[in-house]
Amino acid sequence: MSYKLFIPGPIAVSEKTLRAMTRPMIGHRSTDFVALYQSVQPALQALFYTQDPVYLSTSSAWGVMEGALRNVCAKKVLCCMNGAFSDKWLDVAQRLGKSAGALKFDWGQPVDPAAVRAELVKGGYDAITVIHNETSTGTMSDLPAIMAVVREFPDVISIVDTVSSFSVLPIEKDELGIDVLLTGSQKALAMPPGLALFSVSAHARARAATLPDRGYYFDFLEFQRNHDNGMTPSTPVIPLIYALQSKLEDITAEGAEQRYTRHARLNRTVRDWGLAKGFKLFPAEAHGSLALNCFANTLNIDLPALNKILKAKHGLVIDGGYGKLRGKTFRISNMGDETDETIAALIKALDSALAETQVLSA
Repeated sequence: MSYKLFIPGPIAVSEKTLRAMTRPMIGHRSTDFVALYQSVQPALQALFYTQDPVYLSTSSAWGVMEGALRNVCAKKVLCCMNGAFSDKWLDVAQRLGKSAGALKFDWGQPVDPAAVRAELVKGGYDAITVIHNETSTGTMSDLPAIMAVVREFPDVISIVDTVSSFSVLPIEKDELGIDVLLTGSQKALAMPPGLALFSVSAHARARAATLPDRGYYFDFLEFQRNHDNGMTPSTPVIPLIYALQSKLEDITAEGAEQRYTRHARLNRTVRDWGLAKGFKLFPAEAHGSLALNCFANTLNIDLPALNKILKAKHGLVIDGGYGKLRGKTFRISNMGDETDETIAALIKALDSALAETQVLSA
């Protein structure tokens, strides 16, 4: 059966976007591809709020997250950790053989800028990783405040994951001084998985030029050399770039500010519904994500049973909690192409399914 995803990613993809992917193939070293590649740059630079190029990588965002460490970390990286994905970045750094410091916060807590300063001032770091919106817990950290601290340490290259916040709210790369800003296709951009987008400062490219073991596939300098010719270093996923072109048309037509307002409004609608039902937000409300809501399962609902009903009777799926929070939380996405009408239909289905779902014994 077909069903609609309201999980934190991948999310639902429009028919228009899917149709764009069916366009005929072109050679990735052809003038047609150069025209396609260059056509998406202005809108991407506007969404990234940057004068730097925006590179296209045929990979998940994790490819760029790992590759960025290879490109910019020569001494030691500070990994800011407050959930499953930011925690994983420490593991990735260590698997690369990088010296890494762990700045840990409880799941559901934002990254504390004062704690970042207290660690960086110790010295020895030349890179920092931050996940803006920790999807596993629905927690959004104060990125402008964090970057204000990082800018006090010019030798520290910032790598910021905006996978689940990009195009949900403005993230002004150049103004904030972010060196590597990255995202993926399958979250708020509402495209299928498989494409990562990232922009790299001249500062970060200069650092990369000093590291001989940065590899090839995610080499920032290879991306720049190919970008100069309107191409990618290796064979790109051309159907997803067609989809990206189509999606950027949609975003331009809606308007970025209107898109941000819509995401905030729909997020508030879902949040108000959950709180009215008696659930609590897992993070403090002030730090709740604008891309999704992560509710604590305070009513002890049988979440697998709830999802089974939602899928079978209503043709939609929510998330039943990630990792150690499975069953203890549930997450509902409002990213991408959702509207007041689709969110209203979701809430109606949730109300109906909850009425049929048992409460688990303590």
